[in-house]
Amino acid sequence: MRTPPDRPVDQQFNNADSYAMAFDAAWEKLNQQTAAEGLNREARLQQAIADLSDHPFALNQPELALQVATFRLRLLGR
Repeated sequence: MRTPPDRPVDQQFNNADSYAMAFDAAWEKLNQQTAAEGLNREARLQQAIADLSDHPFALNQPELALQVATFRLRLLGR
């Protein structure tokens, strides 16, 4: 299914699925940027969560956002 031309590709919603998708993108971007810096997994996790602090789901349910983020890492085997 194609995205309608009037809908932004990076549109965010106040739900776990939207947050998970945004987290995956933030995690990959962060891993590419910090590969040479040697940050450990926990530091990268906290940075990715901080990078998404303005996401609607993180604003409304920060505890669940952390759970979604850690679940995504387990699911991805990271």
